[in-house]
Formats: sequence, structure tokens, C-alpha cells
Amino acid sequence: MMLFKKDKPADNVPTKTEMDVLQVLWQYGPSTVRFVHDKLNEQKEAVIYTSTLKLMQVMKEKGMLERDETNMKHIYSAALEEDKVKGNMLGRFVDSMYNGSASSLMVALLGNDKTSEEELQKIKELLNNMDKGK
Repeated sequence: MMLFKKDKPADNVPTKTEMDVLQVLWQYGPSTVRFVHDKLNEQKEAVIYTSTLKLMQVMKEKGMLERDETNMKHIYSAALEEDKVKGNMLGRFVDSMYNGSASSLMVALLGNDKTSEEELQKIKELLNNMDKGK
């Protein structure tokens, strides 16, 4: 039996633009296309409204979004769970870029000049709490 993409939403890997839409919906909850479109335009150069509309329609067909059509304005919501999508994408990234080694990823992240003292302190606390839990 052949499965369509919408039958397995957990396997969907969002594109960059699809992730942008999902980020808005995860942050603000169910929203109209106009709202998502306006938020996307705040984040980057102008996007055409019809492009946002078409993207969200395609994402619904893929099973990434749900659409409530009970009112005049259609309300879209994310059909994918944020933690699952990000976890899946992170896992793929670690596998492809660091041969599946989380420690190699951490070394690369911590060696980055962008890591602040505050972030390093949070990481130390997280590691200490993980040690205490064992």
C-alpha cells in the first residue's frame, strides 16, 4: 500500500519557508493567512500575499497545517508538533554534519564565538542537573 505524504506528517521535513510559517503559528497559535503574512514581512524582505496563501495551502495538503473553515476567515494551525519537528531536524543535522556525534556538535557550538557567558552558565547548570539525576 502506498502512503501519501499527508498520511505521515511526522516524516515531513519542512523547507526554510515552511519553517518560517510554522514558527509563526507555534509562537502565536492559530492564525489567518494575513496575520502570518504580516509577521513574515516583519522578519524579512517583502513577501507577496498570494505566495504566502499558496504556501500555506500546499502545507495543508502535505499535512503540515490544519485549516478551520467554519468562519469567513480561514484559520490555520500547525498540525506538526514543534518539539518533534525540531528534534527530527536536529537529529538529521547531527547525523549528516557530525556523523551522529552529539559531543562533536557541542564542541563546535561551544567553540563558537557567539556563545555568551550566560549561555555557557546555563549549559553548565544543565549538565550538573543531568549528573544529579543519575
